[in-house]
Amino acid sequence: MEKTTPSLPERIHVVIPLFNDWPAVALLLERIRAVTEPTLLSRLAFLIVDDCSAVNYDTLPSGIGQSLSILRLYRNVGHQKAIALGLAYLADQPDQYPVIVMDSDGEDRPEDIPHLVQRGFEKPGHVVFAHRAKRQESLVFRLFYAIYKSMFRLLTGKVITFGNFSFVPAAQLRKLAHISEIWNNYPGGVIRSRLPYTAVPLERGRRLAGESKMNFVSLVLHGLSAVSVLIETTAVRLVLFCVIMVVASVFSIGLLFYLKFFTNTSIPGWTSYLVVSFLIVILQAFLISLLLVFIVLSYRTQPQFIPARQFRDFVDKLEKVY
Repeated sequence: MEKTTPSLPERIHVVIPLFNDWPAVALLLERIRAVTEPTLLSRLAFLIVDDCSAVNYDTLPSGIGQSLSILRLYRNVGHQKAIALGLAYLADQPDQYPVIVMDSDGEDRPEDIPHLVQRGFEKPGHVVFAHRAKRQESLVFRLFYAIYKSMFRLLTGKVITFGNFSFVPAAQLRKLAHISEIWNNYPGGVIRSRLPYTAVPLERGRRLAGESKMNFVSLVLHGLSAVSVLIETTAVRLVLFCVIMVVASVFSIGLLFYLKFFTNTSIPGWTSYLVVSFLIVILQAFLISLLLVFIVLSYRTQPQFIPARQFRDFVDKLEKVY
């Protein structure tokens, strides 16, 4: 039997977080118009989440897709929080439609939008991420990114090979907007939410205009925010590591005492310093474990920020461009 392709929904929202990148987003919209098939293009409704930019746009392209709106925020909240606010705003609307999340700089290629949508049809109910099969960054960046992925897997037990570029089905939008963890890190929040998700391998593009606002500090903070979303799993793994260190230290001290008192093996004079060092390791492991327990307990008892409930506190106005 011939496989039928599901029809496109009447609207697909495109959430684009932005901070001062108006020239790049203008080129991005023009690129979307140039490469997107007309049937799909006519369904797209663009929502730029302006993260309290210091400058405003001069002109923006018109007549691309169904509409173009700008969600103005009262203050700068950062890239991940801007995405959460955009999703929460759309989840608050009476009618629910699928949402594509993409960056404003062009590194999320417009050519790949159909692939995300098609994968969403193949995996109904799944959040579909763009897995970066090929990256355009420098060797140093790719090296640190590989270290980040390895550390993330070691600390959380999860594999993360994707960023923000994604397709959210309409059925999952309101659920996603009620997940507090997307406030800190959008992809990490989806992982933590246990909502079904999948990924499609896509190439990362190049920035269309301007320079990236991300520096080394920003990248480190972004990585830490992803790990913090899974703080409970991370804490358990760190506590287990501390337990292993304590067991190894106790075993080493016991071995040294055994060699000293029950064998004729000559013990060097620095053995006492070694025993003291192992005792310090045991004390530090205990204190770290205790600190992690208090952090997790504090995390569980403090009220969580739910984007769907509190997004209005950050939204200044919705500006219709067309």
